[in-house]
Amino acid sequence: MSFFIPRDRNLDFSFSSPDEIACELARRLKAARLAQGLQQPELALRAGLSVGTVKALENKGQSTLSSLIRVVQALGLTQDLQQAFVLQVHSIAQMEQAQQAVRRRAPRRPGASSSSDHKA
Repeated sequence: MSFFIPRDRNLDFSFSSPDEIACELARRLKAARLAQGLQQPELALRAGLSVGTVKALENKGQSTLSSLIRVVQALGLTQDLQQAFVLQVHSIAQMEQAQQAVRRRAPRRPGASSSSDHKA
C-alpha cells in the first residue's frame, strides 16, 4: 500500500542537507499516517514504540534506523524500502567494478598481525 505524495511538494534530496532530508521523510511518514486515519498513539502501539519516539520522528525527523523501520512496517510501507540503496549499474564496466568490490577484502592495517605471524 503506497501513498501518493504530490510531486511538487517533494524535496530534491540531491541538493538538500541531512536535516532537510530527515524532515522531508518525517513529513512523508506523517502524511501516510494521517492518510490511514491513524493517531500517533495507535501508530506507536503498532510499531512497538513509545508515543514520544513517534512524535520525535514526525516533528523533528529524529529517530534511530530501527525505529524508522518499525514505523515504516507499521504503516505498511516496507516495499518502499526495497529499492533504497540498491546498487544501480549503468554499464558493463560498472557491473564488473561492482562485482570486484564485492570480492575484494579491505587492505590490512599497518602493524596488524595475522595468525601465521605468531608461531609457538
